[in-house]
Formats: sequence, C-alpha cells, structure tokens
Amino acid sequence: MKKNLFFISMFVACTAVAQQKDYSIKDINFTQVHLTDNFWLPRIEINRTATIPASFERCENTGRVKNFVMAAEKKGKFCTVYPFDDTDIYKTIEGAAFSLATHPDKKLDAYVDSLIVIIRNAQEPDGYLYTARTIDPVNVGSWVGKERWEKERELSHELYNAGHMYEAAVAHYLATKKRNFLDIAIKNADLVCSVFGPGKRSVAPGHEIVEMGLVKLFRITGKQEYLNTAKFFIYARGQYNGYDPKNTDSWKNGSYWQDHKPVVQQDEAVGHAVRAGYLYSAVADVAALTGDDSLTKAIDKIWENVVSKKLYIQGGIGARGDGERFGANYELPNNTAYNETCASIANVYWNHRMFLLHGDSKYMDVLERTLYNGLISGVGLDGKSFFYTNAMEVRNGFSHNDIERERSGWFQCSCCPTNVCRFIPAVPGYMYAQKESDLYVNLFISSTANLVINNKPVQVLQQNNYPWEGDLRFTIQTAKANSFKLLIRIPGWALNTAVPSDLYSFQKNTGVKPTIKINGEPVTYEIQNGYAVIDRAWKKNDEVLVMLPMEIRQIIANEKIKDNIGKLALQRGPIVYCAEWADNNGKAGNIIIPAGGAFSTEYKPMLLNGVMTLKTEVPVVSITGTESITTERKTVTMIPYYSWANRGKGEMTIWFPSQIKDIEILSK
Repeated sequence: MKKNLFFISMFVACTAVAQQKDYSIKDINFTQVHLTDNFWLPRIEINRTATIPASFERCENTGRVKNFVMAAEKKGKFCTVYPFDDTDIYKTIEGAAFSLATHPDKKLDAYVDSLIVIIRNAQEPDGYLYTARTIDPVNVGSWVGKERWEKERELSHELYNAGHMYEAAVAHYLATKKRNFLDIAIKNADLVCSVFGPGKRSVAPGHEIVEMGLVKLFRITGKQEYLNTAKFFIYARGQYNGYDPKNTDSWKNGSYWQDHKPVVQQDEAVGHAVRAGYLYSAVADVAALTGDDSLTKAIDKIWENVVSKKLYIQGGIGARGDGERFGANYELPNNTAYNETCASIANVYWNHRMFLLHGDSKYMDVLERTLYNGLISGVGLDGKSFFYTNAMEVRNGFSHNDIERERSGWFQCSCCPTNVCRFIPAVPGYMYAQKESDLYVNLFISSTANLVINNKPVQVLQQNNYPWEGDLRFTIQTAKANSFKLLIRIPGWALNTAVPSDLYSFQKNTGVKPTIKINGEPVTYEIQNGYAVIDRAWKKNDEVLVMLPMEIRQIIANEKIKDNIGKLALQRGPIVYCAEWADNNGKAGNIIIPAGGAFSTEYKPMLLNGVMTLKTEVPVVSITGTESITTERKTVTMIPYYSWANRGKGEMTIWFPSQIKDIEILSK
C-alpha cells in the first residue's frame, strides 16, 4: 500500500506543477483500486501470467528484439515485416509496467531492464530511434523513406513508434521510479520537438499516437514544448494534397489518415479506425490541457456521428477491411465486419476522455458496451490466442469474404495482442473519477478503492456479481463524517436506452426501474447526466444498494442498417449474446427468434470460465437429406459474444431473423 501511495503522490506532484488547465474530472489511478471479483481479476492474472510472457517470447522468436540488437550494431537486415514492429516491444513493456505497479516481480522487472538496455543501445546519438532505418540506412524497405520522416505522412510510422515508446516509458517510470526508459523517451521527444513545429518541419503523423505519448510526457516532466508539439501535430491535419473528393471510395486518400480537412472542421469519423480513435483521444487531451473549445466541439460532433451511425452493437468500430476503416454512415455489414481489436481499445480510450471532458454517463455506457463485448472478444480465454478482427457472424466456419475464423497466437502485424497486453492491467482505472468532492462510480467490479475526499481518507468497498447479477453493494468507510456526492452511473440499458442514439433500440421497454437503498431503507434519487446522485454526510459503514433490472432485452437496429432489417439481437445487463455452433447442434445461422419470445437464464461455472447462458425454444431451420428444408422448434443456447471461438471453428451469429421471409441457397 505504501508503494501505491508513493506512486500516486509522485504523479500528482509532477502534474500539479505541469499545467494550469486540465480535465475538470480526474480519473482514479488503477493502483488505488484492488479487485476481488471473479470476472476481471482472473483476466488480469491471466494477462500477467500468460499474455505478457507469451508476448515477450514472441517478440524474441519473431526477430523484433533482434532488430534492436542489429540497430545497435549498425549491421544486418531488418528481419520482420513492418517498420512499426518495434512497438510490440514497447506495448508489452507498458503492460509489464502496469503489472509491476500492482504485482511486484523481480524476475519480470529485471527482464524489462535488460530490454531497455537493448533499446538504449539502438538509439542514435541525437535521440533518433527507429530500427528499420538505423540497421542499414541505405537499404530500407518501401515503407521507409531514404531520409528521416520522409514518408511519415503515409507509411513509415516513425512518429507512431515514438508515441508508443513514450507511453511505455511513462508507465515504466511511474511503476518503478526508474528513469532508464524515460530518459530514452525524453531524448527522442526532444529531437522530435526540435524537428517539428512552427517554422520547422510540418507533418500530420500518418498513424496517430505520438500526440497521446507527448501529452503523457508533458504530464510527467512539465515541459511545455511536448504539449505544444502534440497540438501542432493535431493542427497540421488538412493539408493532404492526395485527397480527391470525387474518389471517396478509395481508402488511399487524405481521409484514410484523418488528414482530409483541419480537425476543427471535421464532423464525421473517417479512415483507419485505430488511427482515428487515437487522434480523437489526443484531441480530447489537448483540448482539456489548453482550453481549446474548437477542438472539443469537433470531437463532440465526431462522437455523435460514431454513436448514431457507425457503432456495431457489440461496441466495435471500423466496418471495412480495405484500409481497416470506417464505412459510410449506417454501413455496418455483418458478414464482412472488420472490428479490429485495437479499434475497440482506442474507442475505450476516447470515450473515457469524453467522460472526463463532459461528465456524462453516455460516454461510459459506450465504453462499457465496448469493454465487455467487442474488446475482450479479441483475446482468448487462455490469454494467448487472439482475434485481430472481430466478426459479427460466421457461416460454415467462414466470414470476411471467405476468411477462415480461428484465433491465432500471433500475427505478422501483431498490434492487437500487444495492445491487449497493455490494456487489461489498467481496467480498474476506469472504475472511479472525482470532481473536487464529487465521486463518480462508472464501472461495477467487486473491489476496494482507497481515495481521498475533502482531504480525508475514504474507502469504498464494492460487492457484486456483475455482469451476471444487478445487485450492487457499496460500503463507505470513513473515520469521520464526510459530506460528498456519490454519483453512481445508472447504465442506459437499465433505463430503456440501448445506445445514446437511435442506432439501436430495445424491442420493448421494461417497466422495472433501478432501485436504491441506503442502510436498508429505500430512497428516491435524482438522475443527473445518467448518474444517481446521493448527497449526504457519509459515516463509517454506510451502505448503498443499487438494484439494476437484469432482464433479457431484444434489440432492433435502425432501419438504415440494411443487414439487420427484420432481425433481433440479445442483451442482458451489459452483455451482448450470440449463438455458437458448439451449443446448437453444429449450426448457428439457422435460428429464428420471434419477437417477444421467452428466455431462461442459467449460470454455468464450468463453461467458458463461467458464463450466464440464455435458453429459449424457437424455430430452427433443418435440412433433411439433400432436397428438403423444414423448421422445427428446438431449445437453443446463447453465450456471451466475448466468449465465442474458444472451442474450435464453427458458426456464430449475433443478429437473428425474427421470421422467415426468404431463403438463400448456398453451394458450400
């Protein structure tokens, strides 16, 4: 505990001097929240014991580490495929640092230090660090320009590599108090700031994240130049000469890089979804730190566009595989859905920052939908198998234009597995936030949080079985009476709102409303921006019980989403469900769910690490022989979408026809 308090106080001391403006709402660091639950704590432990070690091992085996060794020696041949492969080491170090912050491990700490030595040796004297060039500057790949940053706008990823390095170095410094990685990052950032800026070189980074990384360095060091350069990169957008407004279907134009118009003029999410999510996150950071309202207004409009026209029901974003990008408005196909895991992670980063800007629960509603569905679906239950893309349906084992659907341990472009490495340990940091003496409760995970409110220590104990059950118990521990507002998010799904737009809606509204009791007595409460506000002088062992209705809800899509006309999806609590072959006689695409059908629930502790299943009896299409098609009523089982594809290849679907209108005959 003393170590965590030092971690917190050191962070606060560094940031307090560094800026005058910032988010008015402050997130509570993940090191202040100690989980005891059966949903997230095992995932964090699997990440620590399986995902992080496997990632480091694969970085070694695939030559990613060797690239740094060769860069130090200035000889050899870049031995992996992509110039951004350096970031897989950075991201895994970041995940390891987050793990070390709450789970000290001398062996892991020493291994990370050994990698940092290799990284430091690969850094050039002026701070430049990019193995794809340093190994052999004369013979570089087609993605890399002959001169530094020559192809940064498009493919080189030099600043992208730097951004991930900054984020990893900050995480390592905060977790270990050691400057060995931070000094490498600062040396590189100083070089970047000396090259780019007003009156110097200008470029809109091709793959955003350097902006987020510079902001984190600014928070640690207080060096204004880092924040200025982050803002400069944001305002450099809109100068891309290759944009052809008559060729909007081509992904190789300025919109692919969010570079088709100045950020303050953008009002639609376009282009590569991961790059976009990182950009919008950085825009929120810079807007908060500089008070630039024009940036805030831009991402407000873009967020509305995503949530009302470009969000999949499981929280995924990025419909198109060509360019890994957003499609047109309402372009949300199921069979070819892309939904990159990294895009879901970026979507969480962005929505969290939008909440910190505005204090509205709708951003946390979207965050929760993505987190519990489209994000964790990207990692297998073993912690060592992954999806790069997350399908919405699979027929005969295939989707994505006949791409076979099976989890993989690694990819040539392995950005998603290493992104998972760094994301999972920090999940507790999304649970709470403070605005002066107001305490926000955003996520529901059994845990103990150690906070300071009105300069007094306060402990909040959460006890629940979320996401399977809706009873949420909060016990407040305070030595002396302490007056503050407790703002508990009442999820939109508990208030008959599927998403904060008309993109999806519940087939039928529930008449059951959330109820709240304090010390056993029912209370009336006011809802502000989606939060139940309880304002009182809290005493030791005061207890709040929130009861959320955990009904099974049928979801319909906006009629402009052509693929989902006449179809239903299922949700219970925050969990979106699917049917998978393993539970339904080897098929999933033959199930019909009439509107208004009855379901039962059953928790199965031995299935898929423990899941709540849904069951119902509905018509199922069957093929008899080779010439006969019939329907018969059968019991079908639904599982949480995130848990699919952990039992081998086969069919899966989220959206179910509510009646038979037509039959498509396929030859395979």
